[in-house]
Amino acid sequence: MAKWQTRLTQNQVGRPVRVRIPPPAPFLRFRECVPRSIWKGVITFGMVSIPVRLMPATQDKDVSFHLLHAPDHSRIQFKRWCPVDDREVDQDELTRAFEVSKGQYVEVTDEDLEKLPLPSKHTIELSAFVKLGEIDPLYFEKSYYLEPEETGLKPYTLLSKVLQAKHASGVAKIALRNKEHLCALRPLDGTLVLDTLRYPDEIREHEEQLPNVLVNEREMRMAEALVDALAERFDPGKYHDQYREALMELITAKAEGRQLVSPEAPRPEAVTDLMAALRASVDAARKRKPGDGEASEDKPRKPAARKGHKRGEAA
Repeated sequence: MAKWQTRLTQNQVGRPVRVRIPPPAPFLRFRECVPRSIWKGVITFGMVSIPVRLMPATQDKDVSFHLLHAPDHSRIQFKRWCPVDDREVDQDELTRAFEVSKGQYVEVTDEDLEKLPLPSKHTIELSAFVKLGEIDPLYFEKSYYLEPEETGLKPYTLLSKVLQAKHASGVAKIALRNKEHLCALRPLDGTLVLDTLRYPDEIREHEEQLPNVLVNEREMRMAEALVDALAERFDPGKYHDQYREALMELITAKAEGRQLVSPEAPRPEAVTDLMAALRASVDAARKRKPGDGEASEDKPRKPAARKGHKRGEAA
């Protein structure tokens, strides 16, 4: 593996400093974390108990930056400082607390949290079943894989198959990270996915009322034709984070002493004729899809059949 190098340069006041240079682009990769279970317990399905473990189903790949002191390029350190003792404190000297009033706190220990009378700390009790499409995406928070322990493989498979056959999702609660989450269990290619959900009081009401704008039938037909022209099966593999790629290319170029040249992005034109803009959009969309040119504006095409998603690797 390529190593970081150093280069002698000058800071803002002209003093010589040595800075670290990262390896070229092929070695600027994101750190892959080995997935591990973050919760163990049981799913209760009537009188049936299914021992399971919870695994993360997603991973963030945001580009992380460190803060440097601009004059000498040294890395900034943040310290836990006690203003009363006027010194830095260690991790084992810290305790959590809730501020009940200005400067007044109630301390809460790990033992206090463990004594909370919550069955959801170790049990996912399925209290109801709803249709998969009944939960608005606004409520979804984070997804996890539920993996069965060896002793629970058969009831786990049974639950997964019955949810698949009924097109249903099981509603339950689970205690994770100092919070009891509402959650939904759904089948995905033979396994179970647990989605944590927001509570209703965590959803902000949209208070702004939009004016009542009239849209005629001709504009609706043209807009429907544009939707039909762009209709396709959802393939997440065709999308990627262009901002992250451009940012990593920028970092690599600066590390190698290169200058990046980018074309100026076209400015969006103001829409003055809605019908003309819709017609041009439909024509452009049909040109990108061979064989769609004969589609009628008044007769939308039959949508493609839905296809099940493949389960990705947990990370």
